[in-house]
Amino acid sequence: MSNSPQTLLTRDSIVNLCDRECASVPSRFRNRISKYKVFRSSACTACGKCAELCSYGVHVRSGERMLRPREWLCIGTACQSNDFYCIDKCPEGALSLGLNPLFETMGDARWPADMLMSTWVMAETGDVPSNGLEFQFGRSGGGYDKLVFDFPVGAGAGIDEEEMDLSIELNRRDDTAHRVTIDIPVYGGGMSFGSVSEHTMIGRAIAARNWNTFTCTGEGGYPESLVPFAHHIITQVATGLFGVREETIQRARIIEFKYAQGAKPGLGGHLLGDKVTPAVAQMREAVTGSALFSPFPFHSVYSVEDHKKHVDWIKAISPKSLISVKVSTPTDVDMVAVGSYYADAHIVHIDGSYGGTGAAPDIAKKNIAMPVEYAIPKVHKFLLAEGVRDRVALIASGGIRNPWDVAKSVALGADGVVIGTAEMVALECIRCANCESGRGCARGIATTDPELTQLVSVEYAARRLSNLYAAWAKELRRILKRLGMRSIRELVGRTDTLMRLS
Repeated sequence: MSNSPQTLLTRDSIVNLCDRECASVPSRFRNRISKYKVFRSSACTACGKCAELCSYGVHVRSGERMLRPREWLCIGTACQSNDFYCIDKCPEGALSLGLNPLFETMGDARWPADMLMSTWVMAETGDVPSNGLEFQFGRSGGGYDKLVFDFPVGAGAGIDEEEMDLSIELNRRDDTAHRVTIDIPVYGGGMSFGSVSEHTMIGRAIAARNWNTFTCTGEGGYPESLVPFAHHIITQVATGLFGVREETIQRARIIEFKYAQGAKPGLGGHLLGDKVTPAVAQMREAVTGSALFSPFPFHSVYSVEDHKKHVDWIKAISPKSLISVKVSTPTDVDMVAVGSYYADAHIVHIDGSYGGTGAAPDIAKKNIAMPVEYAIPKVHKFLLAEGVRDRVALIASGGIRNPWDVAKSVALGADGVVIGTAEMVALECIRCANCESGRGCARGIATTDPELTQLVSVEYAARRLSNLYAAWAKELRRILKRLGMRSIRELVGRTDTLMRLS
């Protein structure tokens, strides 16, 4: 392909990237965005007092001069309570502090600047931030931002976080299909070759392998560069059937039927012509530069019986594969879920309204599906009432931003979650909402442009995403410990652990 990665990884390089050990993966940009600006005036004599005092590493003295402050490490005004607060301790009064004007322009209500930067910290370090950034809540005024846990006092005494079980089983049916268990209650959502770069796709696949979980091809086909990671790739069958082949179905342990997604229910995929490069066109058997539309819905499926025929078709080609059904969240999503179960699906994947998409025009990206935090308990309770809840995995997506959102989703009734935007933010996405237009992402993440693709190396993407999973796993264990639980499965449906803020 014309925009294949600069290194289609060798077996040795793949092995080197396949581990869970967190290693620092700093920003790839020379001028990193920070929450605070630390100003050093000409009165500074380079005495080095601030470098001696600061325990966060903001100030560095090199020889006889002070280097530019490493502002991204600064905790800002929260440091005033420390006895080493540099602003007060500078003997020349040369230091001052202020909020970075760029920081104030970033983000939105669901993904405020604090949460963006928190995710960058997790992807860099493999742990949640300790520098005062808010990573648990956004500013939406509703949904997950209004839900908090009611932690029992002293509940975690005697529980070892390292012994906690975060794994979930994806096949709960008594059949001959693969028995699939993932080590964390999270996997990567469908992002097609076309909506994101091939480098991004390979990085996601390596991280999924590291954490024994999955990533999904989306509806844009199955690039050959993903074949080494087939054990951890979900292949998607969507309405456009782009790139769907017998061999791609047979190599997948999980096949996902995408009937709809929460970001644009009632609409199929729409990849604008500027993103249909020769490589994308070849993969999708299309014409370079021509916009690609997926129909809505499958024109062969208008009932549960029709859906059952689709499932039977896949099983005839690949009898051992698990079947996942991805649907949006209409008001009757509970009926859709139980119908999918009776059509022999192993996974019911409900996608709420907050999800993103890099393959749709602006007019389509509206919050017109049910928010996922309403859909999860609705489906969970209906499956319980039908007596089939323990025979199907309920997976939620559409706005999961951090490990606390994961835990809240599970408490509402999901077994696990699917993420997409959070992975893109880990690669230093700034949420500029330019994913689908022109050459796509100026940061090289959601692009098909051969030049821009080179901005994200495969190794950088793999290690940042693996660190993100590590940070989320650590925080999930901390949450479970505070709840007095030893397994993520104990939290499923425990709405009694949640409170809604007024």
